[in-house]
Amino acid sequence: MVSRRQFLSFAGASAFARAGVPPNILFVIVDDLGWADVGFHGAEIETPNLDRLARGGVEFRQHYATPTCSPTRTAIMSGRFPGRYGVTAPTNNRVFEPGTLTLPAALREAGYDTCISGKWHLGSRLEWGPRNYGFNRSYGCLAGGINQYLHRYKHGPFTQTWHRDGQFIEEEGHSTDLIAREAVRYIEAPRKSPFFIYTAFTAPHIPIQEPREWLARYEGEIADPSRSRYAAAVTHMDDAVGGLIAALERTGQRSRTLVVFTSDNGAQRDWKNPPEYPGDGLLPNTTLGRNTPWRGWKGEVYEGGIRVPAFVNWPGVLHPGKYDAAAHVVDWMPTLCHLGGYKPSGRTNWEGRNFWPPRAGAAQSDDRVLYWRTPSQRAVRQGPWKLIATRGKGGETLELYNLEQDSYETKDLALAETGVAARLRQRMNEQSRLDRLPSIA
Repeated sequence: MVSRRQFLSFAGASAFARAGVPPNILFVIVDDLGWADVGFHGAEIETPNLDRLARGGVEFRQHYATPTCSPTRTAIMSGRFPGRYGVTAPTNNRVFEPGTLTLPAALREAGYDTCISGKWHLGSRLEWGPRNYGFNRSYGCLAGGINQYLHRYKHGPFTQTWHRDGQFIEEEGHSTDLIAREAVRYIEAPRKSPFFIYTAFTAPHIPIQEPREWLARYEGEIADPSRSRYAAAVTHMDDAVGGLIAALERTGQRSRTLVVFTSDNGAQRDWKNPPEYPGDGLLPNTTLGRNTPWRGWKGEVYEGGIRVPAFVNWPGVLHPGKYDAAAHVVDWMPTLCHLGGYKPSGRTNWEGRNFWPPRAGAAQSDDRVLYWRTPSQRAVRQGPWKLIATRGKGGETLELYNLEQDSYETKDLALAETGVAARLRQRMNEQSRLDRLPSIA
């Protein structure tokens, strides 16, 4: 196995730092993409651009998100576990208080130009939008999954959501194409400062509505029509990512741009309620993504709900390889702030860790506690051990797994390893008491 120091060479990055030029950052986050939905994990879905980037970069083998979208985005933007902001599920409420230091705000303070193209879902009113939290420019949907052509969220007070720079707008086109087009325009625009562009695709989130050219790719190839439609959405998104990379190459910025890719959570099993979204002709999906070989789905704290495909790519700086230690989406804020040259004025409250050399150690220490919370489940991981607590009518039931020996979570050791379970239960309760929610004893 390639060691961490072997493939995370900092020589190229040091050259940028000595020249006083921090890297551009293209952060790509997609919606509901499962572990087994990309070619570089053996999927039947074509993802040639993602495969090329993963092979040429550093793939994370244990990259953790949270079980759903708003909590993951909260963690990325804050460097903290999302329960600290009362976020345990998708929300249209405002997440951050005014003045909260977010990732784009920190990078902007360090001299970056900042932009979001795509999904925000951390406050679905205009006055709660991205420009209030560090983004110089904003475009896309304030709320969550949308009708891909009408650009409308679910029926209700947040249906109108497509915006640009604090104003609702109307546009024609598929959301994948529009999000990519905006990002390409931003990349190609002349500027003197480095940029941070957070490109948040809505694909392959439901509703699945793909143009004929992408559906045709899988005719006769995938028998299940629902899975076939999902595959078309993923390949369409992959093509859009390829367009972003082509824009970097066309403008001569590829060698000084760090590319980050991740999904916001594991894949959703199915979707049975088309009427919740505006528009005609929406189809239910009996099959969507796949999290194989992991157990569980979106919304759950099992590995399938939280372990997601992810990689970083930076030509000439990062040597290709695989990073096997556990990483969490809370780690992106301290890591990217370090690379971007942000200097905190005081002590930060980040719970993520900077995994970038030379500051980070060679491997994750066993003292670190990773934490997840949903409305019905909690989980912590420390070293190889993972404890899951599920709340029911009779209280919480516990499950304990050793992920080094049983990464598929098939053998519950809660009764066999009572000492480990008790220790992790204590860690879990310590974490829960820090949340802005009623604590669980």
